Amino acid sequence: MVYWAAVAVAIVKTNRGLPTAKDGIGIADRVPPGERVCVVVPAHNEAGNIGRLIGSLRAQDYDRLRVVLALDRCTDDTKGVALEAIDGDHRFEIVEIDECPDDWAGKVHAAHSGVTRSQGAKDAEVLLFSDADTWFDPACVRATVAIANDRKLDMLSLLSTLEGELWFEKWVQPAAAFELARQYPLLRVNIDGDRQRPFANGQFMLFKREAYDAIGGHEQVKGAVLEDIAFALTLKYRGKRGGLLMADGMLRCGMYGSWDEFVRGWKRIYTESANREAKRLRKYALRVPVLNAVLPDVSFACMVVAIWLGNPATQIGGGLVGGAGVVAWSVAVGLMLRMSHAPLSQVFGFWFGSFFVGRIFREAAKELESGTPTKWGGKSYVREVADRKVG
Repeated sequence: MVYWAAVAVAIVKTNRGLPTAKDGIGIADRVPPGERVCVVVPAHNEAGNIGRLIGSLRAQDYDRLRVVLALDRCTDDTKGVALEAIDGDHRFEIVEIDECPDDWAGKVHAAHSGVTRSQGAKDAEVLLFSDADTWFDPACVRATVAIANDRKLDMLSLLSTLEGELWFEKWVQPAAAFELARQYPLLRVNIDGDRQRPFANGQFMLFKREAYDAIGGHEQVKGAVLEDIAFALTLKYRGKRGGLLMADGMLRCGMYGSWDEFVRGWKRIYTESANREAKRLRKYALRVPVLNAVLPDVSFACMVVAIWLGNPATQIGGGLVGGAGVVAWSVAVGLMLRMSHAPLSQVFGFWFGSFFVGRIFREAAKELESGTPTKWGGKSYVREVADRKVG
């Protein structure tokens, strides 16, 4: 009861204390932004996604826009699909990348190539890095540039609105995303000072060009498997201001097309967000199912047993406490789902999916300790365990 009531209060405070990307539309209407913007999209074998993204970018209501598609060692028909979707639109440019240096992460090198090899990117006052599996509301660019200006941010990142069509997107994804938000609460990400927990989402990172150049651009984070967190940390240590807001439907994403991709992707995310500490991963593997599923189960059992087997005093006390625990959990999860634009029918899925998320954490810890390579974006990475004792 106490824990999940506190979670519900935190969600309400977050909703009241921070705008969403959609609020940027009103800001843009009052103070129209005028910066030259270049969207840079690194893409490795994204033939199934890139057409939808291009269509959404062509529909943007911002007239000072250029787009660079950085096609990274593609072995499918990503280029053909992209050319068909672009349909001669002069605002789009394709940069093809044939190889990636050993000391660069694939996505990071592709984004760097897009910036350095494109005239549109060189002339831009704002650089927006996005993933090929996202798509934009027509007002997204205009709204986010406006909100970054209004909040005086050097970098604005968005937590995309995740699609929920496949079974694991409905049943596991809400719990997976919530656990990341628990580690990096939005209110703490968006404060200044020592209590800040820097975080960003690589699906959408909008940089003021001066700040991007000042921190060294993608070359500064060239070996990072999760360049978004590396950028967030670099911004903080360089005295720049970063922000992270909910997309609120302005940016949507279908992250993974299969269960195997889903597991591999979240293992990669969790390992890096835990600073490659296997002990922390194992701790989270226990915490997620206990807090998300076992606690509400115990509350429900307390209520049922008290009502069925207790005396009148026990029935009232146990029933109220157990029932309050179940209600607090239901309200908190419902608020989280509503904030994420997910249907309330996924409440049970959140309970169910928490056990799968716990398993993903355990597998991530095991692979980290065994030195199993992480395969992503056409490259393999062997990551060193940060908390392994020597000697």
